[in-house]
Amino acid sequence: MSDDAADALAVEDCVEYCRTQAGLLSGSVETMNDEADALLDEIDQEMAEIRSRLEALPDEVAATETPSTADVPDASEVDVAAIEDLQAELEEKQLLVEAKQARMQAFQELAAGYTELAEELASTVDDGQEALTRIIEFEADADAPVYFDERETMVETAAAAADSGSE
Repeated sequence: MSDDAADALAVEDCVEYCRTQAGLLSGSVETMNDEADALLDEIDQEMAEIRSRLEALPDEVAATETPSTADVPDASEVDVAAIEDLQAELEEKQLLVEAKQARMQAFQELAAGYTELAEELASTVDDGQEALTRIIEFEADADAPVYFDERETMVETAAAAADSGSE
């Protein structure tokens, strides 16, 4: 096999690697989207529960008064406290949804970056080593290893090779 054939194959391998990474990231986004949808469903259910509890309260809630017996709060105070607890849980879930949405956006941007890099490599790069170098630089700039828990990126592989070579 000639060097040209080896370089063309290596570039194609690099392009395929980028496409695979983009696909994995897109799959992660789908999973996060499903999780966010489940949280939003829970939020909707809790909102309905809060509404129904608020509707069940008397129309006029008395101002803070000294209870007739210090040990026994009246039922509306207990219900208001429960509603406040539900509201706190609701706010926490809303923050989780917002964090998931921000994470999904970051994953989508990295997937788009990999896709663009794959197209660029396929159309403008003829040297396999140059393609690999561009992937490593892209992953280092994008902090790509943070996005892949169960897969080693090229930049991690290069760093491990450099570390083992310097020992």
